Amino acid sequence: MAEGEEDYMGDLSQFLPPEASPSSEKVSSNKSAVVSKSVNKRKPLSWQEQRKLKRQQKQIEEDQQTLANLESAIPESNIGFKMLKQMGYIPGSCLGKDGSGRVEPVGLEIRRGRAGLGKEDSRLEKARIEKEKSEIGQKKEEELMVDFEHRQKERWRGRRVVVNFHKAEAVLAQLENREVVEEAKEKEGEEEEEEEEIITEEDLLTMLMKLRDEYYYCLFCGCRYDSLEALAGDCPGVSEEDH
Repeated sequence: MAEGEEDYMGDLSQFLPPEASPSSEKVSSNKSAVVSKSVNKRKPLSWQEQRKLKRQQKQIEEDQQTLANLESAIPESNIGFKMLKQMGYIPGSCLGKDGSGRVEPVGLEIRRGRAGLGKEDSRLEKARIEKEKSEIGQKKEEELMVDFEHRQKERWRGRRVVVNFHKAEAVLAQLENREVVEEAKEKEGEEEEEEEEIITEEDLLTMLMKLRDEYYYCLFCGCRYDSLEALAGDCPGVSEEDH
């Protein structure tokens, strides 16, 4: 190495991390101690909160004691029990002259709220309202589904009436040796929607009865019978549902 050039690898101390001073270690330990004290330290309760907490604990203990007393039977030393025995009461039997009364005493429900006897718990009331709303919504949905199915069936039934009417008309024309003339549909530019043909069930029934009475023909059997008696005996009925 030439003279005058600085040797960078000679002094390795510049690459080592600086040593922590005692003062910095003391400051960091003090900070951690303050943080731990602030975390562990809890805010003291006020006298109102302490009083409320004691009252709640006392009520819980009283309720537990009351429920425990209800589970045990009334002792024979009880004044009311003695009066019942004097009137002919037998332990374990029903009350009343005919023995059709109660066996167990009326149940007790502990209420700590200030609401009236008929007032429900806010949570129970909210759950009941939500349940009623869901039931109403479900009922409306079911009604809509039933109405939709009914309309679909009526629509399908109307289409079947039209189709069967045209079939019967074509069969009648064939039996009468005449041609069914179909009206040509005009197409100008875009196809216009054709109005739905109105054919009632009475029209279809009239056409079916004409085929049966005059030609002994059943549209749904698809054949012509020899006589009216054969038609009445072998054909299950007039309508499509009968077949």
